This record gives sequence, C-alpha cells and structure tokens, in this order.
Amino acid sequence: MPFMHREEHVDEGMLIIQANLDDMNPEHCPYVTDRLLEAGANDVYWIPILMKKGRPGLMLNVLTDEAKLGDLESIIFTETSTLGLRYVRAACHRLARSFEPVETPWGTVSVKVGRYKGDLVQFAPENRDCERLAREHNVPLKAVYEEARRGFLASRDGKVDGADESGGTNRSGR
Repeated sequence: MPFMHREEHVDEGMLIIQANLDDMNPEHCPYVTDRLLEAGANDVYWIPILMKKGRPGLMLNVLTDEAKLGDLESIIFTETSTLGLRYVRAACHRLARSFEPVETPWGTVSVKVGRYKGDLVQFAPENRDCERLAREHNVPLKAVYEEARRGFLASRDGKVDGADESGGTNRSGR
C-alpha cells in the first residue's frame, strides 16, 4: 500500500465496520486481519468482549474508506461467523508522517516521525527493522530499538519540538 500521509490532514467519509463474534475460532483472527488489510482496510483490530449470557467473544473493528466497503463486507461475511455488521461513520485526523533512516552499530533503522502543525510530536523506530537487526547480530531487540532512538535524537541535537525524550508529546506541547 502506498504511503499517503506526508501532510497532516483529516479524512472524512470513513467507516468503522463492527462485528461481534462469539462462535469463531480465534486462531482465524490473524488470517482475517491480513485479508482485510490486503483488501485496503486502513486498520483492523479486535477487542475482547463479554456478550449476553456471559459468553466471551471478540469485536472485530475495521476502519475503511466508504469506497472499499463492498470488498471488506465480502471478506467479513465469508471469513467470519458473523450474521450482521454495524457501521459507524468516522473522520480521522492524521499527523504528517515521514520516515528517517538512522544508523546504528548493527545497520540502518527507519524511524517513523509524526508532526502536528509542523512540529515533531512523535517518533518511533520501525520495530521490524529492529527485529531484523537483532536477529542478524544476535543482540537484544531493546538494545537495537534504544540505539535507534538515541541516534534519531542525536541527529536532531536532542531537539524534538513538541515531543519529549520518550517520543511522545510532553505536557507543555514544546
């Protein structure tokens, strides 16, 4: 899927498709998630719920553009045990995002950067890059992740606009 969030924006016309499931094998969830994402869903997540008569279940939530509704409905109805769907209209405010390469002793890690009104407010090393390097070099994942964070901060002389050293927004916004 192409990267579409270089500029901060609000996506109108979004839907959250929901289904409550209490009789589906939960081992199927990753497969269903992959199918939905491959078909163009923006996000897919599952929430554990307690249904009537105290039955444990899962709520499937699929965020999508209305234009993709038909394809996603088809996957949900054929791959899950649901007999019905709910639709919740939504708008999504998306930060401007970019990826910056950071060198570590074990190789390059891509760091995702989020900006709000032009200020950097979030950053995080891409976990898959960190996992790959940790395996290749037999070092702890957390060591690679922290080194990528340090490298990103060093490349900015420790300045992160509205983000604190953890990569999240600090209370003052600066």
